[in-house]
Amino acid sequence: MTIELRVAEGWLTVCELSSLVPGRGVAALLPDGSQAAVFLDRSGRPYAIGNQDPFTGAHVLSRGLVGRAAGRPFVASPLLKQRFDLESGQCLDDEGVTVRTYPVRTAATS
Repeated sequence: MTIELRVAEGWLTVCELSSLVPGRGVAALLPDGSQAAVFLDRSGRPYAIGNQDPFTGAHVLSRGLVGRAAGRPFVASPLLKQRFDLESGQCLDDEGVTVRTYPVRTAATS
């Protein structure tokens, strides 16, 4: 099984599902030069958001901690600890800030 993200060019294979550790993230370089942070929550569901922390400009969200708040999955930035909803990209600590989200799926390898 692989993890794929939907980008402008179509579905992009990022990594093997077995490469992801639940609750931890990995960074992926995308064809346009941007980065995505890819996560697997503890129930096995994959998520992908932009990897750049909008508060610092550093590409570090993939190193954040995954958790849940009010039933919503989030990642907390490792720098200033702002939390970003993994489904919507909305910052839970500042309503005016969001990060990009990517459709993500698992696919069987041939």
